[in-house]
Amino acid sequence: MTRTLTSPDGTPASRFAFGTMQFGGKADATASAAMFDQCRAAGITHFDTAYVYTDGESERLLGQVAANDRDKLLIATKVSYVDGAGASYMRQQFDESRRRLQMDMVDVLYLHRFDPDTELRESMAEFAAMKEAGQIRYIGLSNFAAWQVMKAVAAAAEFGLRIDILQPMYNLVKRQAEVEILPMSVDQEITVAPYSPLGGGLLTGKYASGDGGRLKEDDRYAARYGVGWMHDAAQELGNIARELGTSPATLAVAWVAAHPAGPVPIISGRTTEQLAPSLAALQLEMTPALYARLSALSPTPPPATDRLEEQGV
Repeated sequence: MTRTLTSPDGTPASRFAFGTMQFGGKADATASAAMFDQCRAAGITHFDTAYVYTDGESERLLGQVAANDRDKLLIATKVSYVDGAGASYMRQQFDESRRRLQMDMVDVLYLHRFDPDTELRESMAEFAAMKEAGQIRYIGLSNFAAWQVMKAVAAAAEFGLRIDILQPMYNLVKRQAEVEILPMSVDQEITVAPYSPLGGGLLTGKYASGDGGRLKEDDRYAARYGVGWMHDAAQELGNIARELGTSPATLAVAWVAAHPAGPVPIISGRTTEQLAPSLAALQLEMTPALYARLSALSPTPPPATDRLEEQGV
């Protein structure tokens, strides 16, 4: 397993994280507060946001609801999805994020994506300055390929830093992280907090029943999950869920969490009702037989070498 991060008071972070992308968007202030309370009641202490989410409303609302429990929580935000990962842009966005959150210190700061036009050494130097000033505790990377992560690991080492947490996409129909991201993270002792464990809602079964959602509202999600076999896998996941008397969303989240690397899935929702099945995955017993059955619903990605005969493939 990868290592466990802690909140400021030393409490180990929760097994799941909650992503607040919907705060201030599809979830208004009342719905956002209700989901936060629901997560806290379930033992969630790790909350994730970003500079670009809902024009800053996500950070503002999270800051409001998290204020009373601040030292018990692991708060993460992200910069440099827009404008690049240069030091000045990182600083400008992070200072605005802290203002919105009403927090002098944020536990985790991510680079939201790899910037090919900025030397990682410049980004790591800025991380070092932030850490020295007591403004961040952990350094994260989101949407980085494995080679980009290792490049960042080397650059961070020049400043006596380490990469602490990584945020890739990972779910039952998007399994590329199994090839290099997850084994690399175990080797480097980097925590993995995968996003989109429900495949943009595909793995909840709602599209099979004709309901709306991001796959119908967002062209990016439609392209990402528009492959026929993915919808077939989602349908079969729903059949297994009915057989077991649970929700396909519960199975999907529990499957991500059950990987031997010990990922910390980032769950989310627009309402407490929508969120409940994902939280229920905390209690689901994922036996080896069930894990194998669910894994068989989608193709296992090939290993990172073409010498397949040496891999027993």
